[in-house]
Amino acid sequence: MKKGVMRPGHVQIRVLDLNEAVKHYVELMGLIEMDRDQEGRVYLKAWTEVDKYSVILRESYEPGMDFMGFKCTSEEVVEELRKELLARGCEVEDIPEGDLKDCGRRVQFRAPTGHLFELFATKEQTGKWGVGDHNPEAWPRGLSGMRASRFDHCLLYGPNLPETLDLFSSVLGFDLAEQVVAPDGTRVAQFLTVGMKAHDVAFIHNDEPDKFHHASFFLETWHDVLRAADLLSMTDTAIDIGPTRHGLTHGQTIYFFDPSGNRNEVFAGGDYHYPDHPPVTWDADELGKAIFYHDRQLNERFLTVLT
Repeated sequence: MKKGVMRPGHVQIRVLDLNEAVKHYVELMGLIEMDRDQEGRVYLKAWTEVDKYSVILRESYEPGMDFMGFKCTSEEVVEELRKELLARGCEVEDIPEGDLKDCGRRVQFRAPTGHLFELFATKEQTGKWGVGDHNPEAWPRGLSGMRASRFDHCLLYGPNLPETLDLFSSVLGFDLAEQVVAPDGTRVAQFLTVGMKAHDVAFIHNDEPDKFHHASFFLETWHDVLRAADLLSMTDTAIDIGPTRHGLTHGQTIYFFDPSGNRNEVFAGGDYHYPDHPPVTWDADELGKAIFYHDRQLNERFLTVLT
C-alpha cells in the first residue's frame, strides 16, 4: 500500500576535495551547480529535475554517503510517517527547515542496514533547467559532459536485509521489485521501488553497516552510455566496469569513480514495475550474469570497493 513517498529526492555525498568533486560532477557528468551554503556544501541538479537540487556535496576527511532523502506528497504525510517510524522503535531526528538550503523540515531515521535516510515534502522548485515548463524545448543547450538527466537511485551495503525490507515496505510503501536469493533461501540483495521504476534504492548484504556502493544517474539511450564511456577515457577517469548490460533490471550501464573514490553509475533503459508484479528472482549462483549480463562473471572490485 502506498504511503505518500513519491521518489528519491536527494543524496548528500562526502568528498575529499570539493573543487575536484565539483569539476567531476559538473563538467564530466553534466549536473548543474545551483547553490552553495555557509557550511561550504555545493548543491547540484540534473537538467530534467524540477526541484532545485538532488545532489549535495560535502567536503570531509572520508568519502561516502551522509544520507539519502525521499520526497513525500505533503507535510502531513511526513508527519504521519514520522509517527509510524517512532512506533516501530526507529531512531528518528527532526531536522528544521532551512538546514538544507531552500528545503523544508526533514525527518531522519536510521535503517537496520545502518544507513541514514530522511523524508521531506517541501523544496524550492526551479523547473527543468534550460527549458522550463511552458512551451519547453526538447532539451537545453549548454549541457556539459554526459548530460545526466536525473538522480535515479542508490545501491547500499549493510546487514539486516529482512528488517530493512519490512521497514521500507510496511511503513514507507515500497515494493520488492527484484531480488537475489541464496540456495538456503536467504535474500542477499533486494531492489525496492516506490513507483514504476526498476528500483529507487537497493541493498546488498554486507556484515559491515552503512556502506555506500554507488549513486546512479539516468541517461536517455544506450548511445548516451557509450558516449559516457568515451568521455571517461578522454578524461582518464577510473572505470569500474562497462559499458555493459545488467541482468538485474536489464539496464545498460557503466560504472566509474569520482576523484574521492565514490562510485557513480550512469545507465539507460531498464525494466518497469507495477504493484501487482511479483518480484523478479535471481539465484545467487547466477550473480555474475545478474550483475554483468555479457561477461557473466563478477568483477571483484565491484563487490568489495565501498565508501
